Amino acid sequence: MAAIGYARSMLAAQVWHWWIGVFLLIGSIGAIIAVVAGYVATVSASRYPNRRQRQALKQK
Repeated sequence: MAAIGYARSMLAAQVWHWWIGVFLLIGSIGAIIAVVAGYVATVSASRYPNRRQRQALKQK
């Protein structure tokens, strides 16, 4: 009987490890996308300033 309980707990551990891996993968991909989007937004903002930024540069 103890072997059956142990086998079930090991199966549950394998399933939980798999789902934790899925969540970590999705979170990692989201973080990478956020970093890339932030970089592109920063670089394009400095390259193509909006109206307020252009006016601030003219006043300096």
